[in-house]
Amino acid sequence: MEDTVADKRTLLGDQPTFNYGSLPALKPKVCMEISGYRKVKWRIVLCFALCVLTLGILLVIFHWKPRLYVLLICKNCPLAEANWVIIKDVFGQISIAEVKTEHGVDPGLDQGPRDRLDAVENGSVAIAVAEEDDFKDTIRLHHKEESDVLRYFIHEGMRYIWSDRSMDFVTVSSLTDGLTCGDLHRFKSGLSIADHNSRKQLYGPNEINVQVKSYGILLIDEVLNPFYIFQIFSVILWFFENYFYYAGCIIVIAVVSICISLYETRKQSVTLHNMVKVMVSLKVRRANGEEVFLSSEDLVPGDCIILPVAGVMLPCDAVLLSGECMVNESLLTGESVPEMKTPLPDSVSTANTLYSSDEHRRHTIFCGTQVIQAKSYVERDVLAVVTKTGFSTIKGNLISSILHPKPIKFKFYRDAFLFVLVLAVFAFFGTIYSLVMLIRNKLPVYQLVIRVLDVITIVVPPALPAAMTVGTIYAQGRLKKKGIFCISPPRINVCGKVKMVCFDKTGTLTEEGLDVWGVIPLDNVNFLPIVHEPRYLLDGPLLYALAACHSVTLLNGSPIGDLMDVKMMDSTGWTLEDSETEEQLISIFGTKILTMIKPPPGEEQPHGPKHQVPVGVLQRFPFSSSLQRMSVITKLPGSLHCDLYLKGAPEMVASLCRNETVPPDFSAMLRQYTQDGYRVLAFGYKTLPSINSFEDAQAMARESAERELTFLGFLVMKNVLKPETAPVIYELRKAEIRTVMVTGDNMLTAVNVAKSCHMVESTEKVYFVNVSPPLYSSAATLKFIPSELSPGEDPREGLYQQGGTFLNKEPFCFAINGKSFAALTDYFPDLLPKILINATIFARMSPDQKTQLVRNFQELK
Repeated sequence: MEDTVADKRTLLGDQPTFNYGSLPALKPKVCMEISGYRKVKWRIVLCFALCVLTLGILLVIFHWKPRLYVLLICKNCPLAEANWVIIKDVFGQISIAEVKTEHGVDPGLDQGPRDRLDAVENGSVAIAVAEEDDFKDTIRLHHKEESDVLRYFIHEGMRYIWSDRSMDFVTVSSLTDGLTCGDLHRFKSGLSIADHNSRKQLYGPNEINVQVKSYGILLIDEVLNPFYIFQIFSVILWFFENYFYYAGCIIVIAVVSICISLYETRKQSVTLHNMVKVMVSLKVRRANGEEVFLSSEDLVPGDCIILPVAGVMLPCDAVLLSGECMVNESLLTGESVPEMKTPLPDSVSTANTLYSSDEHRRHTIFCGTQVIQAKSYVERDVLAVVTKTGFSTIKGNLISSILHPKPIKFKFYRDAFLFVLVLAVFAFFGTIYSLVMLIRNKLPVYQLVIRVLDVITIVVPPALPAAMTVGTIYAQGRLKKKGIFCISPPRINVCGKVKMVCFDKTGTLTEEGLDVWGVIPLDNVNFLPIVHEPRYLLDGPLLYALAACHSVTLLNGSPIGDLMDVKMMDSTGWTLEDSETEEQLISIFGTKILTMIKPPPGEEQPHGPKHQVPVGVLQRFPFSSSLQRMSVITKLPGSLHCDLYLKGAPEMVASLCRNETVPPDFSAMLRQYTQDGYRVLAFGYKTLPSINSFEDAQAMARESAERELTFLGFLVMKNVLKPETAPVIYELRKAEIRTVMVTGDNMLTAVNVAKSCHMVESTEKVYFVNVSPPLYSSAATLKFIPSELSPGEDPREGLYQQGGTFLNKEPFCFAINGKSFAALTDYFPDLLPKILINATIFARMSPDQKTQLVRNFQELK
């Protein structure tokens, strides 16, 4: 049947990608082709008749190729009239979906995002809308006289809704596209009941539903596999030939393998279903000021939820509007270290900044996150606005990638198909030969047919699928003992095709917790000897920075947060205090504060002047991997002004400090410790004369605060290798699986760790790849610099390029940082593959660069 499509559109969809060791990255936009089809009654009758005449064989074909079913019962039509759609994704996979309709939908007003926000504030009835350009994630419907019917289909968990304005199906995945930070803060008042109900009909229930198929459906799916169909045909034929024992053995093997496969598949589907399902009740603020409890299934984008102080498992993606939350994102990232979430900035300078869950990750609480503790400061409650629900969330994307993985094209599968094809060719010629010989011998027709068909079953082994199933099930059982679950057993074959493993450093190759080795303070602009006990520091900016510049909080009296921050604060002997009431804290500091850090008791302090003054934190600018820093605004009791303390990557901190405050031997001192494998952080500070209250600090813009700083010194921390790291690296290299390190840490520290775990052997020479973008009249440059120079050695000696191949007299590898990687990608794309093949260490890499690097490796196969 010819597939001529009258209305074929390119629909903008999403494809999930992931940053290992961090949250999944934002999904890049990809295209998928969608075609519309409308049911035709006479075609449906014809389809039914053909199914009867073929004794159900046509139904089996439809099971293998659902697209043929749609082509048979429907005719192509405009998308506006379609009952069914055929979808072709970016990987060329074909799937079908039925277009469903719901009547009685309030089509809403023909308004833009800001008009909608005004309507929400005034409590009027409105429905989520979308812009015309680029298929925004919420839909704009026409006036009531044009449409009161909602048409949609669901593909891989995502809803696609018909838009009369754009005359296309659009994804309803997010309320936040095109909205600014200021817009989101206007949702604090909540939605009206009418608006909530309209959105619920539009977005559907907030659930990530992992379908658990019954044993009957699983059995049908398994048995209708072409191999098993062929096996059933073979067994029937053998019974006619009285091969009872052989046929019986094949039946027993097939039944046992099918039963085991069904049991394991369903069991692991149930495990995933139970793991994903979240049913909680949350308090939601309404536009009329009422607060009601809603089931998590009833939440919609735009709902203002009140987070309980004791914490909750969040069932949606939400932006924190007020208060602070300590969260555990281990379900999404695998990192068990709690993280602090701070409110989305609400200042004049940030009001027009477009919200992005990637850029504002520190203010976004993701679905599947365990909120450990919530604290309120400005508002009476800890408020957050729902931005994404269901499969649109980060967790939903993750589950969708598990349920609908990217197709894998292995040479093994292609070769297996060719093998069966060659066997089929032999079977064809063997059948012709047998047919001629049997006719010549004048065999009865009955025996003639059986003998001819028998040739086919001999050439193509019918026990092949059973044997492959048994092997896969055995492998699945071995993986299960290791705590590895797989709901798609054929994917186990992927394990045998792994050629490379990319490791993060901190917490993966090295221990989670870093021990403080010491502090290197300054005297004017000269480094002093290292102080191994920070508690011996005198009162001053460096001590206050160590004690206060972190995101540690208290949970049931115990400090929780990043282990490095906890170790840093513990090294000073200072402690968090939460026993005072808000009135007591205001009396001490003269303003409201987020938290107070107190010096240790006098008897626990070293001899000499005692630390007696606590430090109050008024504002936190959380750590950002892209910014490579964090900072806090603090106040001392009785002080008329506030101070800002900043910590981060030494190079970043130095760039934000005034040049005259940075020691001339900054680079040499940093190199001395990073070469020995230590992790080094730098500190800076500045006085903020215009900031003297909590409200002033909350309104302070980060960009204006974190500049023109005074350099304070270094914090040096031990980066201890895990005991199991070196043996694992050895096993991988023994199996000829390449290992590389991708980290956000300093280059020299990364090189030291790579050598310690034998990711880089002692016989290998490490070359730094230094790439600089073009400046003014000078072109982009690329240099190879040895990590260790012998006396009198030229920086580029021993390494040159000939015919596109890098040659050296001895084994070597490359190390490259994030800036050089970006410049290499932009200005030397032809050299990128050649350098990646020889690169082992990638340092100072941002999460986006880590994702890009993995993609580049995948393209190189």
